[in-house]
Amino acid sequence: MLGALGQVVMYLVPFLLVLTVVVTIHELGHFLTGRLFGVKMDRFSIGFGPTLLSRTDKRGVEWRLAALPLGGYVRFAGDLDATGVPDRKGLDALKARIQADEGPGAERDYLYFKPVWQRALIVAAGPVANFILAILLFTILFSAVGVQLRPPRVADVAVESPAAAAGFQRGDLITQINGRAVEDGRDVIRIVSLSSGDPVRFVVERGDQQVQLVATPVREVTQDPIAGRVSIGRIGLGLASARDEIRHVRYGVVESVGQGVRQTGEVLSTTLTYLGRIFTGRENGDQLSGPIGIAKASGALTNAAVQANPDPTAMAMNLLLTLTSFAAILSIGIGFLNLLPIPVLDGGHLVFYAYEAVTRQPLPAGIQEAGFRVGLALLACFMLFATWNDLQKLNLFQFLGGLVS
Repeated sequence: MLGALGQVVMYLVPFLLVLTVVVTIHELGHFLTGRLFGVKMDRFSIGFGPTLLSRTDKRGVEWRLAALPLGGYVRFAGDLDATGVPDRKGLDALKARIQADEGPGAERDYLYFKPVWQRALIVAAGPVANFILAILLFTILFSAVGVQLRPPRVADVAVESPAAAAGFQRGDLITQINGRAVEDGRDVIRIVSLSSGDPVRFVVERGDQQVQLVATPVREVTQDPIAGRVSIGRIGLGLASARDEIRHVRYGVVESVGQGVRQTGEVLSTTLTYLGRIFTGRENGDQLSGPIGIAKASGALTNAAVQANPDPTAMAMNLLLTLTSFAAILSIGIGFLNLLPIPVLDGGHLVFYAYEAVTRQPLPAGIQEAGFRVGLALLACFMLFATWNDLQKLNLFQFLGGLVS
């Protein structure tokens, strides 16, 4: 019983901690940009549910710590509906109410009566804050810890594999993929895993020669220690760097910022590539994860960090570094998800504001309501699909089937 409880704690606590930090930064992006433009706000909450601590500042904003650490939110004064983009009738009613309570001109302090470009910036500031957080965290990791670069040296070529058919040989050093220079074996794995069915162009260093090879990855199901059971592209190469080839690089502050931007861009690029392949039928989407999968990944990372070194100081440092890296990845994911043009998300609000900027009036209430319902349905379908993936990777259905039989 205690062992099971310990596993629950190992999986849930790091996930909730990181999620709360990342979502709080997202909401701070909205909040600080709103304050920059003089928008009146009622509440900034860390967590949901019953209030644990609360205080109201001199601007009338309630700062609140709630019982459920599942993120947080900022509530702008005068919120009318769930879409956050009221139509003309709703705006007129809100304006009349504000003027009756606070006097003429008071409506100018409310979000809905700010110029559309300011509202758009306030909405976009949430995802932007997530990307800035990721860059900052990556910068800290690159400057304080650095990175270990393992050149992609070919140690083994599987028989009758795409790599063997392409002409790879043991000892080849991969220097380019699809015209892009590579220094680390992880870059090779990342690109190949998302290229099943597509020819991949390699340049390898063989002795004093540069040899060009083309291999087409085939999709294989594999058990990843973090992600679980997933299908990825493989060409049948085993990579292993010689001891004297492995380099540990720590970057200066300026270089670390550049590396942080590059790393954030690569994560976004990989995400877009994977989603594009799903929509074109070249991936089945089994790498998409919901809360269960993300919690499992955070638990696995935490467990690995704890077991890496029994020394308490080293254990704490490994745990801190692991959660920092996890927070950066999760922050990018939340920022990207919120930019999708779905009405209930920030991206959907930006679409509404774009319409308003062009037509000089907000969308009619009926269209907003329909968009809101469609957006909720899309999000529900996405969460169901991602949760199904998570349960499949955990082999839950096979387990239940065994119980029934």
